[in-house]
Amino acid sequence: MKKVLVVVDYQKDFVDGALGFPGAEAIDTGIANLVQHYLAAGDEVIFTFDTHDENYLNSREGRALPVPHCLTGSAGWHLYGRVQEQCRETCANHQIHHIKKTTFGMPPAALLQLSEQLGEVEEILIVGVVTNMCVISNAVMLQAQWPEAQIIIDASLCRSFDPILQEKALDVMQGLQMQVIHRNSK
Repeated sequence: MKKVLVVVDYQKDFVDGALGFPGAEAIDTGIANLVQHYLAAGDEVIFTFDTHDENYLNSREGRALPVPHCLTGSAGWHLYGRVQEQCRETCANHQIHHIKKTTFGMPPAALLQLSEQLGEVEEILIVGVVTNMCVISNAVMLQAQWPEAQIIIDASLCRSFDPILQEKALDVMQGLQMQVIHRNSK
């Protein structure tokens, strides 16, 4: 069974940087341990990177959220904490895939390329930030790319700046026939 772990935007700017919020740092060890577990089992790991340039404020997103963040190459663009250390130790590993995205979800071309590389996938586990924006957007895109895969959201390893919107996003993903696990074990 081909399994994939997707770590959505666990970057410094979303944890302790420009858009950081309380609680985001609490999932660092859990995500790092999951990455290690997936790699040791021979499974695939995808890291998404919210990626912007100096023209961010002129974009649709930048006009709605006028806070420069995750600027290419900046400290805030890099993964956070133990997750960054785990990635650095295994960065040459062919099981790891980095996807840059300029908006909430992965670009369709990147998903198509991943699909060609990975082939059939039976299970996709999703963790990361921000649940009500990027996590849900990527979950929907992954479900569209691999419609037969079981999409699992580990609620204990997802965070949002707004706990109410987090719960609503988890409800929506559950309503889309995704499996939401560890919902009350934050």
